[in-house]
Amino acid sequence: MKHNFRILVVDDEKVMRDGCQRVLSDAKYQVETVSSGEAAIKMAKEAPFDLILLDLKMPGMDGLEALRLFKEYDQEIVVIMMTGYPDIETAVKAIKMGAYDYVPKPFTPQDLRLTVERAMEKRRLSLENEYLRRQLGTKNESERIIGSSKPMRNVFEMVRKIAPTDSTVLILGESGTGKELIARSIHDYSLRRDKEFVVVDCGALVETLLESELFGHIKGSFTGATHTKHGSLELANGGTFSFDEVANLSLNMQSKLLRVIQEREIKPVGSEKKIHIDVRILAATNQDLREAIREKAFREDLFYRLSVFPISLPPLRERKDDIPLLVKYFIEKHTKKKKQSTISAAEETLDLILKYSWPGNVRELENVMERALILTDDNVIMPGNLPSYIREQGREKGCVSPIKLTTLKAMEEKHIEYVLKKANWNKSKAARLLGIDRKTLHQKINRYSLAKD
Repeated sequence: MKHNFRILVVDDEKVMRDGCQRVLSDAKYQVETVSSGEAAIKMAKEAPFDLILLDLKMPGMDGLEALRLFKEYDQEIVVIMMTGYPDIETAVKAIKMGAYDYVPKPFTPQDLRLTVERAMEKRRLSLENEYLRRQLGTKNESERIIGSSKPMRNVFEMVRKIAPTDSTVLILGESGTGKELIARSIHDYSLRRDKEFVVVDCGALVETLLESELFGHIKGSFTGATHTKHGSLELANGGTFSFDEVANLSLNMQSKLLRVIQEREIKPVGSEKKIHIDVRILAATNQDLREAIREKAFREDLFYRLSVFPISLPPLRERKDDIPLLVKYFIEKHTKKKKQSTISAAEETLDLILKYSWPGNVRELENVMERALILTDDNVIMPGNLPSYIREQGREKGCVSPIKLTTLKAMEEKHIEYVLKKANWNKSKAARLLGIDRKTLHQKINRYSLAKD
C-alpha cells in the first residue's frame, strides 16, 4: 500500500526538532513539529498522524501523559519515545503503555531513520489490515465478464486501451449490466494492479456517513465517532477508487468530490489538515448525467472531470448473442457452488430466455438461472422452472412483447408495472425479480409515476 506517511516530532528543544525534521524530510516523510505535549495533542486532533516522535522529558505535559492521551484518542497510532540515558527505565514503562519503541539520546541520523522505517512498516501493515477487514464485508467471489458479441468486443477493446493509463473513466449502463466488473477489469489491467481497488456505493449510505466513509474522521468529530477512522480514499492510496452510482451523490458531496479530483487531497471530518492521496478515479452510474445536469441535480464541471474517457455498457437486450454463453456460465457457477451434477437448459427454455427483454440485464438473468436451478428436479431446466412473467410474455395484458415496436422507456415502464403487480406491490420481491436493488426500483417507480391500483 502506497502511503504518504505523516510524522509529528514533539520536543521542547528546537535543535532536536529541526534535526529530526531535516533527516525525516530527506527520507520523503511529511514532517511537522511542535514544542509541547499540549500542542501535539491539539494538532493530532485536527488531523491524524501515522507516527509521533515524542520526547519523554518536557515542561508541562510530559511524554508519558502525552502518550496516554494519544493512545486514548487513536489506539493504532505509532509512537516512538526519545529519551536521555537516565530515562531508559521510564522508556520501558512507555513501551508497556503502548509505545512502539524508543531511541536513546543522542542518536545518529541513521539510528533515527532505521527506527522510523521499522515503525512505518508496522503502520503500513496496520493500514492494510484495516483495508482487508473492510473488504471482508463486501462481495469477494471471483466474477468474469462474459461476452463475445460485437458490442462487448468494443467494450473490451476500450478497456484494453484505457487500463494502462491513469485517466479518469466514467462507466455508463443500466442496472445489472456489469459496471463494477468493468471497473475491476480496468484496475486489474492497470499499472496499479498490485495496489488496492476500493468501491463505494454512493447510494448505500446517508450523506453524513458517506463523507466519513470517503474521507475518514477524527475522534469526537460527531456523535458516534468514538475513534479516529481512515477514509476509504486514503486506504486506496496508490491504487484505484471507484464511485458506484455516482449520480446519487448530493450536490454538496459532488462539490467535495470535485475538489478531491482537482487537488488530490482529502480532509477528514472534523479535521483542518489535508492529506495528499494518489488514487485513480473511476465512476459508474445508471443515470443519464446530462439530463441530471439539465435538472440541476448534477454538477456540469464534475461531469466533465469524470467523463475523460466514457465507456457505455450495452443492455442485455442489445447483445442477445451473449445470452447462451451467460446461461451456461451461470449454470456452471451455481451448480459448482451447490455441488450439483451437470445441468443444462432445454431448447424451449433457452428460446423463452432469448425472447425476454431483460430490463434487469445480466443481474436479472443470473437471479432467474439460480432460481431455476433450485426448482429443477432433474438435469434439464424446463420452461416451468422459469418465472411466470417470462413464460407468459406476450400472452397477458400489460406484458411486454419483444417483437412489439415501442420505445425502450415505454417497454421498461410497462414491464416494471407488470412485475410489481405480479409481486402484489411487494417492492423487495419485485426488485429481486427484476434483478435490481430496491433503491433503483424506487427511483423508477417515481420516474414513471407508478401507483398501486
